[in-house]
Amino acid sequence: MKTLKPELLMPGGDFEKVQFAFAFGADAVYLGIPRFSLRSRENGFKSFEQVAQAVNYAHDRGKKAYVTANIFPHSHKLESFPKYVAELLVLCKPDAWIISDPGLIMLMMENFPDEIVHISVQANTINYASVKFWQKNGAKRIIVSREISIKE
Repeated sequence: MKTLKPELLMPGGDFEKVQFAFAFGADAVYLGIPRFSLRSRENGFKSFEQVAQAVNYAHDRGKKAYVTANIFPHSHKLESFPKYVAELLVLCKPDAWIISDPGLIMLMMENFPDEIVHISVQANTINYASVKFWQKNGAKRIIVSREISIKE
């Protein structure tokens, strides 16, 4: 029987926080990207190069870095999303993308089918039917809502 090891995932709000997270035992970090991160005002990553530096730093240490694109965007932002992702992928290869909006998930899977998508806690997945929905639509990991109990 295979035993799964929990992954210690910590926020990486800027490059210094990424360094601290790994120094204190994180297996992975998540990084918000400009324009598509829910907390973009607090996000220390302001350019593709800064995000790539953090992703590459993680990989150099055998760790993982996930990029969050967890906003629920208005229509005018949708067209720029695939271009934005393509530009970032030239500089680095995140281990996965944490996304909450079904439209952004669809655009990611249509334009970048080899990229791994994790469903963000912001998607508020609270039941098994929603988990099955996301699995059938290509999600590799679902971060369930914090409101559910351990039993659930």
